[in-house]
Parts: sequence; structure tokens; C-alpha cells
Amino acid sequence: MFSIIKKLFSKQPHENQEDLMKKFLVAGLGNIGPKYHNTRHNIGFKILDTLAKEENLTFETKKLGDLTTYKHKGRTIILLKPNTYMNLSGKAVRYWLEKEKIPLENLLVVTDDINLSFGTIRLKTKGSAGGHNGLKDIEAQLQTSKYCRFRFGVGDEFGKGRQVDYVLGEWNPNEKSAMPERLEKGIALIKSFATAGTSNTMNTFNGK
Repeated sequence: MFSIIKKLFSKQPHENQEDLMKKFLVAGLGNIGPKYHNTRHNIGFKILDTLAKEENLTFETKKLGDLTTYKHKGRTIILLKPNTYMNLSGKAVRYWLEKEKIPLENLLVVTDDINLSFGTIRLKTKGSAGGHNGLKDIEAQLQTSKYCRFRFGVGDEFGKGRQVDYVLGEWNPNEKSAMPERLEKGIALIKSFATAGTSNTMNTFNGK
């Protein structure tokens, strides 16, 4: 077993496995700074920001990211927005998994996906990075691709060689109009992941 996974299951004397299984890390991927705020690549930040606003939570800047804690139905859900920029997202994810002693199966990474049409949401328990630099770094840091990821479709309406400009571009008017409903669906998926489990959440939300 990989050393990183062993570390994630280590615990202090006052902690027990049942307590650890009720703690979750939800990492929304994005780039810091105002110019990236409304870009497609920052949907991970956007979903977490929307959840925090609805629940009157305040993010606090800590090591390698902005964090807040959301209590929901007996679960502790730590929301993380890495401040390492997208390409080094794994550094922050690994650090907070280890610090909070959260089991790897309780990690959910929220990311954009150009292979899904706009607004399509999909939960997967493993998979390739698919060319996504944030996911590549998480896989490298965790030494495994077997972690849950919530993919939010941003579409692929770009010409050859224009992918970077597209994902770093802002939403078009139609996407902006549909966004509130899609964000609510994404927030519901996160809550379900922590309370109903992965399989039930996949059955309920994938492709919806």
C-alpha cells in the first residue's frame, strides 16, 4: 500500500475510525486572482463559494489554500480552495488530507471537464487526468488515480489550439443564465456524497 494512503488512515489516540469516516475534504479547483474569478476553469471555486454563501460560511486563508468547515447531518465537510494555482493543486490536497487525517475515500475534487457538455455533472471514483493539469498533480501527489472527482461540464466549443483560451475564458450569456440551477445541483451532489455515499450519489446525479 502506498505510504500516502497509510498516512491518511493514521490517527491520534483520541480519534477513532468512526469519527474519521464522518470527516470529508471537498477540494474545488481553480486559479487565484480576480482575472480568473468567472472563468470556466474556476468552476470548482465557484461551486464552493456558492455553497459557503448559502450556508453563511467564511473562508479563511491558511496554509496552501482558503478553507472553511461545513457541518451537515453529522458530517464535517472541509471545503478547500487551493491557492497554489491549478497546476500545483495536489500539494494543497495532500497537505490537508494528512493534516485532518481524512480517509482517501472521503476526498472529493471538484473540477471542470471539456469532455462533458455545459452543466452536465458526473461523479467518478477514479479515472485518468484527461489532460487536466490540476488532476495530474493530485494524482502525482497522492500516488493514485483512485480518488473521487466531481466533473462539471464546460463543453468544448473551441477551435484547434484554443483550448487554453477557452477554459480560461468567461461564461457566455446562455451559460450564465443556466448557471444558478446548475450550481444548486452541484451543491446537492456534494451534500449527497457526504451523507448518502458514492454509489447512491452517482445513481442520483450522474448525467443530470
